[in-house]
Amino acid sequence: MASPQPQQNKLLRVGIAQGGRILDERHVLRDDITIGHDAKNTIVLPPMDSLPAKFAIFENRNNQYQLVFDDTMQGRVNLGSSDVDFDRLRKQGLAQERGSNYVLPLQESARGKVDLGDDLTLFFQFIAPPPAADRPTLPADVQGGFWKAMDRVFFGILATSLFLHMVCGAYIVAQDPPVEPELALDELEDRFVKANIIPQKPPEPEKVAEAPAAAAEDKAEQKDDKKASSDKPAESKPQDAAQRRAEIAKKVSGKGLLKILGSSGGGSGGAFADVLGGSTGGGEIAEALAGAGGVGVATSEALGANGQKGGGTGSVAGIGDLGTSGGGKVDLGSKKEVVVTGRVKDATPEVESSDVDRDALARYVKARLKAIQNCYEKELKRNPSLKGKVVVRFSIMPTGRTGSIDIEENTLGNEAVGSCIRTVIRSWVFPFKPDDEVPVAYPFVFSPAG
Repeated sequence: MASPQPQQNKLLRVGIAQGGRILDERHVLRDDITIGHDAKNTIVLPPMDSLPAKFAIFENRNNQYQLVFDDTMQGRVNLGSSDVDFDRLRKQGLAQERGSNYVLPLQESARGKVDLGDDLTLFFQFIAPPPAADRPTLPADVQGGFWKAMDRVFFGILATSLFLHMVCGAYIVAQDPPVEPELALDELEDRFVKANIIPQKPPEPEKVAEAPAAAAEDKAEQKDDKKASSDKPAESKPQDAAQRRAEIAKKVSGKGLLKILGSSGGGSGGAFADVLGGSTGGGEIAEALAGAGGVGVATSEALGANGQKGGGTGSVAGIGDLGTSGGGKVDLGSKKEVVVTGRVKDATPEVESSDVDRDALARYVKARLKAIQNCYEKELKRNPSLKGKVVVRFSIMPTGRTGSIDIEENTLGNEAVGSCIRTVIRSWVFPFKPDDEVPVAYPFVFSPAG
């Protein structure tokens, strides 16, 4: 089991010198130190061919710093007993090999230098952190207390005000509250509305007694009527009933359908008599129809058997036995919807950045060509000869979504297809995450499928 690494409490002092002059110096406790021309490095250097944009030369692992160098770097490290150069560290295996780099753990007594080229040298060593500065204290005569900092005039006014408020409050509490008299509903103010919830019953009119003379006259008239009705003979009642029936029949015959059937233009037979001829009366019609048992339908067999048209007795046929036939059979067929399809071909896109793979972008768009084809087929139903090329220019944002979308070229002569394509592309989320906005020009070629 490996022994735990000792915890380093000293600061790592790192400096960059050129021509014997210190350019930069840093004191770091436990952070990694990176060098290179990238502005995010701990120590920023001018661009050099021997160094990448960012290189971690000191790494803090398990509270211990370790030096990282590659095959091209030269330098020396003092490990406590002697100085050892980088070539010896590589050959004797004192530094651990990690890919193309070498890693050397450093103790707090280690120091050394690294030659970076272009007359640049990196020096490093461990130093004790400076002691914490004592907090300055003021003299006792200068230090003030609470009472010295208090505004005495303000404190006197505040105390007086609080005392007066307490006296007034105690006096108000000691007084007996006034007794308010209870008011009836009618004595309340005008803002209350008096309403009758239960409606009052209107008064009944007084009954006036009938005069005795008027009552006597009514009784006399009733007696006269009864006497007159008893004096009429019994034979007059049947005659009155027959007259009433005749009058009712006369009124009804002039109304509705009875008027049409019963009236004629001068004859006695009614409307049937007018239609069939004035010479035939109602009785003759009844005699002609008396022997009819039904409605007969003549067939070709019946005509052939009798040898002449007409005559014979037909057979009774229902509505279901009647049919029609023509010279031929007409089949209207079933209604079918004409299917209109189109083809969409995508050419090689124009990508203005190496952050987006052109082939991967083409595969992503080909997987979604069906939505682009639907935009074209909607307008192809209206114009079957619609074909041409549409070039869409859009940008891929660092989030993977599309930015500005414009139609750079449209030879279809149809704006609806371009508008639909913009809507489809706006919903795409690409798997690319470029560092900056990447413009793309993507062409689509449309043609009818047949």
